[in-house]
Amino acid sequence: MKEPIKEHRARKRFGQNFLVCRGTIARIVDAIAPRREDRVVEIGPGLGALTEPLLERLDHLHVIEIDRDLIARLHDRFPPERLTIHEGDALDFDFAAIGGDLRVVGNLPYNISTPLLFHLAGFAASVRDMHFMLQREVVDRMVADPGTADFGRLSVMLQYRFDMERLFVVPPGAFNPAPKVDSAIVRLIPRPAVALDARDEALLAKLVLAAFGQRRKMLRNNLREFVDEAGLAAAGIAPTARAEELGVADYVRLANALATS
Repeated sequence: MKEPIKEHRARKRFGQNFLVCRGTIARIVDAIAPRREDRVVEIGPGLGALTEPLLERLDHLHVIEIDRDLIARLHDRFPPERLTIHEGDALDFDFAAIGGDLRVVGNLPYNISTPLLFHLAGFAASVRDMHFMLQREVVDRMVADPGTADFGRLSVMLQYRFDMERLFVVPPGAFNPAPKVDSAIVRLIPRPAVALDARDEALLAKLVLAAFGQRRKMLRNNLREFVDEAGLAAAGIAPTARAEELGVADYVRLANALATS
């Protein structure tokens, strides 16, 4: 006879806040709308709040988990022919190794959400769509419009790579332990390759990072190591503009001008 499974306490170092609201769980799974044959990868399955209802609609599911205690629980609950468990840190995981046309889902830990999103952007060519639970303020930054306070580096780099939509807000009471802030569900769909028109994406990333390095300063100051005022003006960008005033297309246009100069 197996020993009874002990209660799992959320671990701060892994940013664990477990989703417990059945209504919210059902709403998330309905938004994902998985089909039997879909290749779905869940990041941070935790106690299986999404894992179980996803498996009710899927033939097979991949999960990535770093917590050894939770991995043991998953092994106990789900047979390997239904669930493949990838042990380790999602920040280091090679998503392309699973295959193409991936559907990636998860309640992402707040403490690694931004670097994880940048990591996942590198696998966009292997992804059909992604649905994530994130801190609401992170989602607001992801989908923000130029000229707003939320618009920043995360907005530019993710909007270049994905079409994104905030689906709905989730209150703290849907979790145990309850976080101190609201969460939100966001859908990301990779943009087609023909729409990714930056000639040098590494240069684009460096340019955007420098532009938002000091938000209160004008671009002629933040971008001085890349381009002078005349170069900004030639690219159709006011040297006195600030980083949040430019849209994604403006940054791509400037990066392309610098890549060919």
